[in-house]
Amino acid sequence: MRELWLVAKHEYLRMVRRRAFLLGTLAMPLLIIVITAISVTIAIGKRDDRPLGYVDQAGVLSAAVQPASSGERVVELRAFADTQAAEGALQAGQIQGYYVLPADYMQSGQVHLYYWENAPTDAVQQQFDHFIRANLAAGLPPDVQQRAIEGSSVTIRSADGKREINNQNWIALVLPFVASFFFVMAVMTSGGYLLQAVTTEKENRTMEVMITSLTPEQLVSGKAAGLMAVSLTQIGIWTLAVVIGLIVGAQYFAPLRQAEVPWGMLGIAVLYFLPSYVLVAGIMVAIGSAVTEIQQGQQIAGLINLLFFVPFFFLALVIANPDSPVLVALSLFPTTAFMTITMRWSLAVVPLWQMAVSWILLVASAAGSLWVSARVLRAGMLRYGQRLNLRGVWRAVRPLTR
Repeated sequence: MRELWLVAKHEYLRMVRRRAFLLGTLAMPLLIIVITAISVTIAIGKRDDRPLGYVDQAGVLSAAVQPASSGERVVELRAFADTQAAEGALQAGQIQGYYVLPADYMQSGQVHLYYWENAPTDAVQQQFDHFIRANLAAGLPPDVQQRAIEGSSVTIRSADGKREINNQNWIALVLPFVASFFFVMAVMTSGGYLLQAVTTEKENRTMEVMITSLTPEQLVSGKAAGLMAVSLTQIGIWTLAVVIGLIVGAQYFAPLRQAEVPWGMLGIAVLYFLPSYVLVAGIMVAIGSAVTEIQQGQQIAGLINLLFFVPFFFLALVIANPDSPVLVALSLFPTTAFMTITMRWSLAVVPLWQMAVSWILLVASAAGSLWVSARVLRAGMLRYGQRLNLRGVWRAVRPLTR
């Protein structure tokens, strides 16, 4: 076990000190910082602190009535006696716009908003909407007033209870795609590092020296553990950058403040990510051990990587029918289990038996990939300078089938 952790430590330190790793890891936080800064700048640039006027021709509004808890006050609401006065204030730049409640408002429910170039922001318009609600509910009990002001929170749920969407769980819809993106990046970067490391060590015969004090299983497991730690470090930095971006953005965008963190979704992502990465690592070691040049390994690895990205091709089906037989099959298949399960989880209730069978098959495949890659590694060293074909790989793993 000590030898395994020594290999893992060596691989981890070797990778995190590479310039490519540092650039690739820092590029994502920098991109998030730039996007957040641009969004905040636009939000601040659109902010208008001038009062919002209104003309109450229906006689239903009173400046003395204000919503009890409709959020922070955005701008001052200023009453005008008639539309001529409001129009004059608008032309003079004293207000950013004004509402008109016509005389038949109680029957029609129509409200008119007037402005010049830029309409008042959604937050300002929501403030006026709460103001109207508070006046209409002025004679009701306090709890009824509060309910009238806040309005209804609509939850869309399928008849069988398998799908549910509301205005607070939008992160649960976005998170699977973010997790899939991180997984793709991990497969493409760390998987490529592992393939390159094995191929290089095989070419310069460093691996032959290492194998004198290690078993192939310890060497493969150590490399997989070290590069998994590299990926987790990278993803941890990216996740921290995303969280900071959301916290900063929440100060300027109300939907971000209302969002709820889908902890169950995060748990599922972690549960499937680790064995999925081990599966990738085992496959990459096997490919690196079978070929003689890094170019050959990259070509084969590119084709293998497609097996992990197949769920992206069925994205429309995931949205339309997350319980379709095709997606169930992809959920059970080891290379596509991670992406398919996470995307289906956000849109439907995945049956427990599917998750259990999927995870067991994934873990078994991950363990099997490490075992097979160790066998192929041993056979590849015995045939230095010669590429292992499919028959050679089969001979290397044939003892497993007896």
